[in-house]
Amino acid sequence: MTFEAFPHQLETERLRLRVWEPSDAEDYRGLWAERDPRAARRIDEDGRPTVEDIRGWLVKNPLAAEPGLGLLPIVRRNEGDLIGYCGLTVGRASFEEPEIAYELAQRAHGFGYATEAAKAVVEAAAATGRQRLWATVWDWNAASLRVLEKLGFYDSGRVTEDPQRGTTIWMTRELEGRSAPRPSASSRKN
Repeated sequence: MTFEAFPHQLETERLRLRVWEPSDAEDYRGLWAERDPRAARRIDEDGRPTVEDIRGWLVKNPLAAEPGLGLLPIVRRNEGDLIGYCGLTVGRASFEEPEIAYELAQRAHGFGYATEAAKAVVEAAAATGRQRLWATVWDWNAASLRVLEKLGFYDSGRVTEDPQRGTTIWMTRELEGRSAPRPSASSRKN
């Protein structure tokens, strides 16, 4: 199948999602620094990634994802500050059925920004012609699970166990009005 490219800019009532700029590197690194200690990608003992490491990544790939997809920084329209990112990536999924990903700075938690940005991304994903999206989320991340449920994602029944970081739940959502049976949490498989 061929798909339309994921847009490089999205706007909502309060937010603007756009392509990464090299000047975003410090804010992006700040997200890494705030991550839960159980998260897989954190700043290591040597201080990596540095702001310069991240700036290099953003110059090389300003969509921070595979061509045709994108993880876009979230900027509050009134304040003009970068508060996180949201978009589509292959992640643990596939190009045809990509994974939605989002992360917000702690100062932006609790205001509905993740739901607002992710809703725009889901709508844009449907406009590319995709039929399904995935999301992987740790079982201990209750806030992210709530965002996904608000967006119509449901537990696919698939999990990935990690004794150090926790269980990853695979959530999914059909696009363009398609519906699928929703397995219960008790039917999860590895």
